[in-house]
Amino acid sequence: MARSKSSNQWMQEHFHDEYVKMAQAQGYRSRAVFKLSEIQEKDSLIKAGMNVVDLGAAPGGWSQYAQQRLGKGNKLVALDILPMDPIDGVDFIQGDFLEQSVIDELYAVLDNMPVHLVLSDMAPNMSGNKAVDQPRSMYLCELALDTAKTILAKNGAFLVKVFQGEGFEDYHREVQKNFTKVVIRKPKASRPRSNEVYILAKGFK
Repeated sequence: MARSKSSNQWMQEHFHDEYVKMAQAQGYRSRAVFKLSEIQEKDSLIKAGMNVVDLGAAPGGWSQYAQQRLGKGNKLVALDILPMDPIDGVDFIQGDFLEQSVIDELYAVLDNMPVHLVLSDMAPNMSGNKAVDQPRSMYLCELALDTAKTILAKNGAFLVKVFQGEGFEDYHREVQKNFTKVVIRKPKASRPRSNEVYILAKGFK
């Protein structure tokens, strides 16, 4: 089956991508880790002593990176519909966190420990049709925010990938209502032509 032109372009970009090469060289599961590391360097988001929940975690690059920065006694729980290879020090729950049984499992794993940080690098499978992709991606962002509002401890933090477009401004305002400090970050590792940015929110009300 012939690959589409855009798919070929993506493959070319991927294989010549410095971040893909760096991820492979450093033993990380995805190039996305460098987006998180750049935000970490700027904003000191992940600190020892935190308990962290990573939504849509597979293949696990963000969980790998975050786990290295947490203390031994801290919880890092990764959730995804897709399977994920185990990572030392990370509890993985496979399932749809829209389902109450998955949230119940999350609470059981947390065992009454407070959640200080919710991460979400989720994105839908992109069709290339903005009219379809943008509402899907905003829906995932809303789910991530709803989950953060449900499980975060007071003054907790939230980092979410958002695609700029229809619904972005309303979503940004909604995050601002729930947190005391909200900034937008565009890491260098985000592909320049991508309209993805990260909303970083601290001080959950």
